[in-house]
Amino acid sequence: MLSAFWSALRTPDLRKKLLFTVAIIALYRLGATLPSPGVSYTNVQACLKLTEQSDNQVLSLLNLFSGGALLQLSVFALGIMPYITASIILQLLTVVIPRLEQLRKEGQSGQAKITQYTRYLTLGLAILQSSAFVALARTGQLFGGLCDQDNPQYQIIPENSGIPIWLTLTVLVMTMTAGTGMVMWLGELVTDRGVGNGMSVLIFTSIAARLPGEGWTIKESAGTGKFLLVIALVLVIIGLVVFIEQAQRRIPVQYAKRMIGRRMYGGTSTYIPLKVNQAGVVPVIFASSLLYLPTLYLQFFDKNNLKPYQVWIQNWLTTPTSWLYITVYFLLIIFFTYFYVSITFNPTEVAENMKKYGGFVPGIRPGKPTADYLDFILSRITLPGALYLGLISVLPNFFFIWLDKQQYQNFPFGGTAVLIMVGVGLETVKQIESQLMQRNYEGFLR
Repeated sequence: MLSAFWSALRTPDLRKKLLFTVAIIALYRLGATLPSPGVSYTNVQACLKLTEQSDNQVLSLLNLFSGGALLQLSVFALGIMPYITASIILQLLTVVIPRLEQLRKEGQSGQAKITQYTRYLTLGLAILQSSAFVALARTGQLFGGLCDQDNPQYQIIPENSGIPIWLTLTVLVMTMTAGTGMVMWLGELVTDRGVGNGMSVLIFTSIAARLPGEGWTIKESAGTGKFLLVIALVLVIIGLVVFIEQAQRRIPVQYAKRMIGRRMYGGTSTYIPLKVNQAGVVPVIFASSLLYLPTLYLQFFDKNNLKPYQVWIQNWLTTPTSWLYITVYFLLIIFFTYFYVSITFNPTEVAENMKKYGGFVPGIRPGKPTADYLDFILSRITLPGALYLGLISVLPNFFFIWLDKQQYQNFPFGGTAVLIMVGVGLETVKQIESQLMQRNYEGFLR
């Protein structure tokens, strides 16, 4: 990996792409720390310190993807999450809406149209999410109800600045929505002019930006011994994640020879790579979002006057250290893994495309037998992938139990963070190596 980066730095055009990507990342991190207009930065820091000393779980997944910018209500507070949500929604709707499925089959032109729909949906979701977060911040619920709005020290959006509050809130929502649009544009710039996978690179940046601070928090709270042990465990986990992410089942495919005009085509051998983790990190996002609903429900009630069933929800479905929470989280990830793989990989469609171009799996008849064979392989390879996703995702919960602290709700050394960072890192290295291969390719003739 290091040799690939070193070779890229010695190649002029690749060096420009890498430097351009670094510049975009720096601009993204600047926007993630720049306070939005109308927000008291001093009071936000006071609320953050108050939250760190509590046992409340507050928007951990969204705050993780924004690199901690969400709880600071910065210009890029929403980060890339609205775009991720819009992409997933359109991907799911492709199975339901025939028009979207037709666009997906049209190739590059259809994909450009779907990308345009994704942008519009991203801005719509950004307006909804920014309005919700501004409302939560104004009432103090964004920090778990710990910031009393009657205390001027904890007023996130001060109301005595001489400006009408409705105008302040409108400007704040517009700023955060525009920030989401700019983040989307920055990601596309990295894809077009940088190393590729711009949105993934920005997510990687957001998560990596929080590692030093969270690591130092663990060191100060748990001690040097536990901190070093956590680092050792993290390195082992990363190694296992890299191994599983690279694992795949290769199904051989043979193409028959065909005569088209006066030329002979086909007769080649290839394979269909079925990854063990075919679903990626999407099932974890689905499960985390679904498990956040009980927390969101309890935020509408006074925590000092909860009914018995609400107390049960608070103790068992909103506490990451409870065994019921861990079990439900694990089972949801397994369910969503099978669900997402079933809608993203269609064995019947793959078998029909192979048959159309004269391809077949050796020993398997084309058509329905091939589709049944692919479905058989996929159903069995998805199980270890689902178990792997579930185990990696619940690892931080066991860290919470071991460290005996609830303040590590945004624990960055396991679960979603490791899956995203390792996946994006491997994909970025592959992008760089492929571009190096294009520039240094040596054919049969020199």
